[in-house]
Amino acid sequence: MIVDHRTYTCHPGKLKSFVDLYEKMAWPLQMKYLENNLGWYTSMDIGQLNQVVHLWAFKDLADRAERRARMQADPAFGAYLAEATQYLVSMENKILSPTGFFDLDGLVAKS
Repeated sequence: MIVDHRTYTCHPGKLKSFVDLYEKMAWPLQMKYLENNLGWYTSMDIGQLNQVVHLWAFKDLADRAERRARMQADPAFGAYLAEATQYLVSMENKILSPTGFFDLDGLVAKS
């Protein structure tokens, strides 16, 4: 199992607008195609500001690529991206793998 760790930084004053748009347009699509969300968070007033962090579990890189390709082929996701990019300064993506003693599989529903 792997975790796709995504961090998006919004323009100052645009975090709420981005989160509202995401909840309305992208959350349903990502839950449909990606399924295994491990968390969706916004930064507080300590450290880097105006950030969203979300974590998604996948069986492996091939599973991630297949699910993301299906989502990106959905015209509704393209419509979301066209709206969302105006709020973003940057996007960062990391692929994480659990340590030998952490049971990620036990936390994620088998799909």
